[in-house]
Amino acid sequence: MMPKIPYLILVLMLSVLVSGCTGSTSVTEDDIESRHELRRKSAGKIFGKDAFTWGGSNKKNDAGGGVGIAVNSFLWRASLDTISFMPLSSADPFGGVVITDWYTTPDSPRERLKVQVYILDRQLRSDGLRVSVFRQTLDDAGAWIQSTVNEQTIIDLENAILTRARQLRISSNGAQ
Repeated sequence: MMPKIPYLILVLMLSVLVSGCTGSTSVTEDDIESRHELRRKSAGKIFGKDAFTWGGSNKKNDAGGGVGIAVNSFLWRASLDTISFMPLSSADPFGGVVITDWYTTPDSPRERLKVQVYILDRQLRSDGLRVSVFRQTLDDAGAWIQSTVNEQTIIDLENAILTRARQLRISSNGAQ
């Protein structure tokens, strides 16, 4: 048989728990709308006005192209378009980094390239972009060896991205 004091404490605790569960359980449509309105008003930007939004409005930012990424959207899109023939290893729109996997052309099976694009600014500027290209060649033993990359290759790739970004910006201004 159970002692009376612990039994009474157990009964009191259960009755408090059960009584806390009673009350109004009906939710009206106005309650739901007011909750959504409060949530929408309280939603904002996590890292200030120059970073991505979490909820909030759909107002376009100064960099053009809308909200959602913390770098220039034209440079971001142009980077992806320009190197779209290469397999992507990583793409971080918040950090502005695009990294491809090794790419071998059918013309040169003993050579492979890897590209890293860094978008450094929210403005569409030539100094807001940095491209790194890595090249490896296959030796006779079957090992990949680092090789030098022609500096003009990097310049040409940066210019292609900048040209595509300008085209995207012009086309977005015409669409408005």
